[in-house]
Amino acid sequence: MDFRKGQPAIDLSGKWSFAYSEGNETRPFASAAELESAGYKTYPCSVPGNLELDLHANGIVGDPFYGMNIAHLARFEKSHVWYATRFKGADRPGFDAELVFHGLDCFADIYLNGKLIGGTDNMLIEHIFDVNNLLKEDNELLVHIRPAVEEAKKFDYPPYVAALGDFAEALYVRKAPHMYGWDIMPRAVSAGIWRPAEIRFRPKERLESAFLETANIAPDHSSAFMRLHYVTKISDGPDDIYEVEVEGVCGDSKFSSRKPTGVIGGRIQISLSNPKLWWPRGRGEQNLYDVTVRLYKNGKQIDSLTFTHGIKKVELSRTSLTDQYGNGEFCFKINGEKLFVLGTNWVPADAYHSRDVERIPQILDMVEDIGCNMIRCWGGNVYENDLFFEICDRKGILIWQDFAMACRIPPQDLDHQRVIEREARAVVRRLRQHACLALWAGDNEIDAALAGNEHRDPNKNVLTRKVLPAVLSDEDWTIPYIPSSPYIDEEAFEAGWEFVPENHPWGPRDYYKGDYYKNVVCHFASEIGYHGCPSPESIRKFISPEKVWPYKNNDEWTLHCTDPVPGVNNFGYRVELMEKQVRELFGVVPDNLDDYSLASQVSQAEAKKFFVEMFRTGKWRKTGLIWWNIMDGWPQFSDAVVGYYFDKKLAYDYIKRSQRPLLIALREPQSWRQDVVACNDTRNDMEMEFTLRDIDSGEVLLQGNTTAKADAVTPLGSIPFSNSKQRFIQIEWTDSLGRATNHYLAGYPPFDLNTYKGWLKKSQG
Repeated sequence: MDFRKGQPAIDLSGKWSFAYSEGNETRPFASAAELESAGYKTYPCSVPGNLELDLHANGIVGDPFYGMNIAHLARFEKSHVWYATRFKGADRPGFDAELVFHGLDCFADIYLNGKLIGGTDNMLIEHIFDVNNLLKEDNELLVHIRPAVEEAKKFDYPPYVAALGDFAEALYVRKAPHMYGWDIMPRAVSAGIWRPAEIRFRPKERLESAFLETANIAPDHSSAFMRLHYVTKISDGPDDIYEVEVEGVCGDSKFSSRKPTGVIGGRIQISLSNPKLWWPRGRGEQNLYDVTVRLYKNGKQIDSLTFTHGIKKVELSRTSLTDQYGNGEFCFKINGEKLFVLGTNWVPADAYHSRDVERIPQILDMVEDIGCNMIRCWGGNVYENDLFFEICDRKGILIWQDFAMACRIPPQDLDHQRVIEREARAVVRRLRQHACLALWAGDNEIDAALAGNEHRDPNKNVLTRKVLPAVLSDEDWTIPYIPSSPYIDEEAFEAGWEFVPENHPWGPRDYYKGDYYKNVVCHFASEIGYHGCPSPESIRKFISPEKVWPYKNNDEWTLHCTDPVPGVNNFGYRVELMEKQVRELFGVVPDNLDDYSLASQVSQAEAKKFFVEMFRTGKWRKTGLIWWNIMDGWPQFSDAVVGYYFDKKLAYDYIKRSQRPLLIALREPQSWRQDVVACNDTRNDMEMEFTLRDIDSGEVLLQGNTTAKADAVTPLGSIPFSNSKQRFIQIEWTDSLGRATNHYLAGYPPFDLNTYKGWLKKSQG
């Protein structure tokens, strides 16, 4: 969170130049002139940016996302890259000058006016350099980025460690894990200044940091108790008096306090009557207090920090295990109230992260529109831009934040522990003030990787059991923490972790109503998904004309499916998977792209609708799901419900209807009958009038007026079911939110695609 908006700074974003080597380079260049005299050609570029995008903009390579192009960019992985710019701006009396890179990828040497001022080794955090007495009226900044794959060779690789896809070069290097190749992302081991850079000026006597915690909220919400933790940098003259004041305003609710401060910092305790609480969307208002912290010297203000604060408390009720009878728990509580979670996983907004910020607002608008109240920021990604969290604060979308470790067996040595500790501390300090934050998670699926094929106890992972808890104990104890997702603690490891209460039930990915999915025992699914083909219009944007169809033995489909390194990985199985899922539902695979795309989208839409409704109709035995996933980060065939070019698949509309605050849905049949229920996720009882009918015959199967109980599942009746009868049941109802529709696909596959097209047309008519 940016606490110093409006303070003096020199924006270094915009026009730069760059040069690159075709191979290794050992000469230390300290200026752009030295580069040019050594024979390097420079090209124009922009910051923020990425090397591959700069190469494309200068006509050196084709569009990385088109055809097989991204596979050919591996030759630049060993390139050294230099970025240079000139700017005006000298030192300012009374201020400390700092050069700040908000995102620099990754191993870099920084030269200011020909002098080496420092280096970086982590893409995922900001880097700050003291440049006092180094600035001139006219300045040159040169950034030399060394190739990450070459730097990775400097580490030792004991047999304990392992990486997804055998990309061991990812294990020690702190880049976004997906960049080395994933089943949802291409291999793009990039380089660049991928977030803004600036020279900022801070008062020499100042507030270094401030963190406002909500320590307690009364059970009846009538009062709140908060603490401001702050750190100062002051000269502390013998006759000087320093004071710190905190003030917060949200509408007609206000708090303030002022007190003398010590040399280093201190605390201010705040009691507030009738606080305006922050709630997730659908549960109340997203009240945010505008908070200002001021530092005074002898009665005169000399510095201030501003931020927003949402008064809320988050709890996670969790057991080590559950069973088929539901004797367990994994449930979020916000301000003392249980919350049923409807969420989506957040993967990279773009494979080239310099473009993330321009895509984030539109993606988050869709997250809100589709009815989600939580996003899980997956551990294979970067830590998102401040804008992402600010929007989620305002929209009331809770954030489950993984630390950036996923699907690997990470190093455990002391040096790597220090790297992770430094990264985590920087990330927590940047994000902890955001009201939307609901959970810190140590990693993605590393517990499962250790306990599964490795047959090793994940509770010996020192990174998630020692390093991260110690950081959070210091920096943010207000938000729950789990070491991994799924989390396999000592009891679960001993008993068998298939009964953990929070899991990723991907299963065989066969028929979505198969025994595996219908019998999922976890209370909370933090990943679950199903494949869906993009539209033909979207496919033609990233697949060469001669490769658009057919899909079999098609290297471009395989690459975009995603097989990040052709001939090395086997992630391209998703081409076959998509075909099998179509055949499972319709019995045959269409012989043309239009029908194939539709059939695949139907199978995905029906599957994800089923998953959402299976969990919702099981409330509170089920407590939430975070389906995979809202948006692609590059053009591909995937589980996302929105393609990279913002084309919505059929699943988007199906999920949106299934995630409405009040939903009528059918439970799966038992003994020739199907129960019809109303799932109400609001705090209030809701009057409703409903009708279920066969869309072909028009026969009314059930209708009535009733009250859907608050935060509960209310039985509405039952209808007959026959295993041999396929039909499309249209569900319509009216409540205080307006008119709504849903449907249920009755019977068993194979269904006829043309018949389904007719049902789809009638239901949308």
